[in-house]
Amino acid sequence: MSLSPDQSPASSSSSGPARHVSADLLCSTAADSLISDDSAIFSLLQSELDHMPRRDYVRRCRDRSIDVIARQDSINWILKVHAHYNFKPVTAILSVNYFDRFLSANFLPRRNGWLFQLLAVACLSLAAKMEEPLVPLLLDLQIFEPKYVFDPKTVQRMELRVLSILNWRLRAVTPFDFLHHFISDLLPSSAAYGGEVDGDGSRCLLFSTSSDLILSTTRVIDFLGFPPCTIAAAAVLTAVGERVDSPAVCTHFLAANRIEMVRSCYQLMEEYIIDTCPADLPKQRSRGVEQPAPTSPVGVLEAAACGSCDTEAAVEPPTKRLRSSAPDVQEQ
Repeated sequence: MSLSPDQSPASSSSSGPARHVSADLLCSTAADSLISDDSAIFSLLQSELDHMPRRDYVRRCRDRSIDVIARQDSINWILKVHAHYNFKPVTAILSVNYFDRFLSANFLPRRNGWLFQLLAVACLSLAAKMEEPLVPLLLDLQIFEPKYVFDPKTVQRMELRVLSILNWRLRAVTPFDFLHHFISDLLPSSAAYGGEVDGDGSRCLLFSTSSDLILSTTRVIDFLGFPPCTIAAAAVLTAVGERVDSPAVCTHFLAANRIEMVRSCYQLMEEYIIDTCPADLPKQRSRGVEQPAPTSPVGVLEAAACGSCDTEAAVEPPTKRLRSSAPDVQEQ
């Protein structure tokens, strides 16, 4: 079905320039939406599993039923465009959430790379429309020399397909819904973090560091099995340098029988991410091999190891680009 921009609910974005959000504005905006009501947190905990990929998705990624190389390439592209336009962190995490939920409910042919790229563009566009006041045009989103460039109407049709598969449930529960709650719980007890632990500067620094850790988890398939609250808690603990068995953590998680899950996520975060995180994390563990710190946010994302995927062994030799059968697709 061909749709014009006026007919599609996922219509073309504003033609204005993308907004650049400063760290201070981001932190103050997020603080305004701080969730302190325990009943609201309980409600999020009850519904977070409804916004995750299907239960067999991790297994399908591990046994290569899902093209994990194409998935990783798509997520790398999403994160680079997200950083280029300085979108909110939640925009990136929503994009990947839509992407994985769609893949968990569909089969995309492994040799049709243009489908993964089209899905990535559609998911990023939808997430930006959910979170950003100004969104680049669909053609302007397709930067960093993608292999394929899609006509806006083609992207809009894919957006409608994503909306249908997700049952129009775009307001997903993400780790960022819990982040400020956990920061408020743990920051006062963590004097090791930045001196004046209850100051606005320390809170913003902790939010930024935790956000970087959360975004880095999107590239590692082992984190797909953890619910958003667990990833948020592990990120804050890693950023603060707090032990998982500390009283502040146990008090909050033991009642929900989640402490072991948080511990597992925390350990994975240290194993896969902490050595490449750009932030100056307190109590960072040395494993005897020092890695040079990446010099840019994009470098950090490229350096984040996806050891659980064994992608190095799965990479195939370069081949000639296949002619795409998709309409309105231009190979670059």
